[in-house]
Amino acid sequence: MPPNIWFPLLIILFFLGAFTSNGWLVTISVAIAVFLGIALLWSKHSLDNVYYRRRIHYRRGFPGEHTGLRIEVENRKRLPISWLRISDMWPLAAGPSDEKILKASHLPAFGRLINIFSLRSHEKITRNYDLEFRERGVYPIGPTEMASGDLFGLYEQRQTDEKTEHLIVFPELLSMKALEIETENPMGDHRSHRQIFEDPNRPLGVRNYHPEDEFRRIHWPATARTGELQVKVYQPVNSKVMVVCLNIATSAQPWLGNNHQLSEHLIKLAGTICYQNVQQGYSVGLISNSCLAHSDQPFIIQPSHAQKQLPYLLESLARITLLVTSPFETFLTRALPRLPFGASLVIITAVVTPSLCETLMRLKRYRSNTTLITLDTAPPPRLPGIQIIHMPYQVTQPESEK
Repeated sequence: MPPNIWFPLLIILFFLGAFTSNGWLVTISVAIAVFLGIALLWSKHSLDNVYYRRRIHYRRGFPGEHTGLRIEVENRKRLPISWLRISDMWPLAAGPSDEKILKASHLPAFGRLINIFSLRSHEKITRNYDLEFRERGVYPIGPTEMASGDLFGLYEQRQTDEKTEHLIVFPELLSMKALEIETENPMGDHRSHRQIFEDPNRPLGVRNYHPEDEFRRIHWPATARTGELQVKVYQPVNSKVMVVCLNIATSAQPWLGNNHQLSEHLIKLAGTICYQNVQQGYSVGLISNSCLAHSDQPFIIQPSHAQKQLPYLLESLARITLLVTSPFETFLTRALPRLPFGASLVIITAVVTPSLCETLMRLKRYRSNTTLITLDTAPPPRLPGIQIIHMPYQVTQPESEK
């Protein structure tokens, strides 16, 4: 029977005792009413000034890495809390190392991290856990549900905090040697060890005149000083700008759906190429005909030398979904004008269709350095002027289907 139902009954007993001059009945009804009143008042203020915080050492990481989690609960009032139950929704893919800690929830990929505390006045309690990043993605933590009540367990007070935090698991980087991708472009801004193109804004010195030298390169002050024809020598430069173009589709007909295992390998390969070339000093961008989580539009990340470019690229690959927004050929044609001139293209795809080959040959007139990396089991056709790297990937069948 709910405790609130006792109050009308106690009032009846009080007046009945007073009318019949029964002192015991009056005393008992008043004592029980005071008892229930104290319990109700205690429960009503049990969650006042209660603070719950999650302190995560690293919020981003790669699959297989671990990070520390510290949970802090503080009671900032004089009234003690006899019992406090906190339930936190937690993703299984980035949850505690001991999965048995999480209780079942109504969401298949989430569990509930339940903690029960008993806090004295102005007391703070901390508990530590070890988190393991298991699978690529962006995972929300929360909402948090707190429940408490009186010392006698008669009343219960609930409170929900809808604020969520996020954990980011980057795609796994493949253990592969750096691919030799043709990315040098003579219209660049980086020093080169080869005489590809000379920047007239970067003079290097003078040398003796050769018959094949142009007349405008003659350095007249040096010629007058030495008495022999001298010509200017400039610093050779090249461009180290790359745009990784990811085709998330795993079949020629996107409406047939995506192979999850193959799509994840495509994302891992794209992340590995981005990581390797950023480490080599390249300015790397990323485009894809997929979309990021909580979005329905394809995305374009312009190349940059910013220090945060690599984390930004890896985070975008962590957020990428397997939704194909448009055919890759159409997307590539529309995205090309928005890419910097002279940037080399690295096409990563699981399937090479005739329409894609036709598009690449048409775009070759505007992008001299284009590399096609295909994971298709069948070797792609020869495309003159386009570097092709064939890395066939065999999809393994799950044990349950064998």
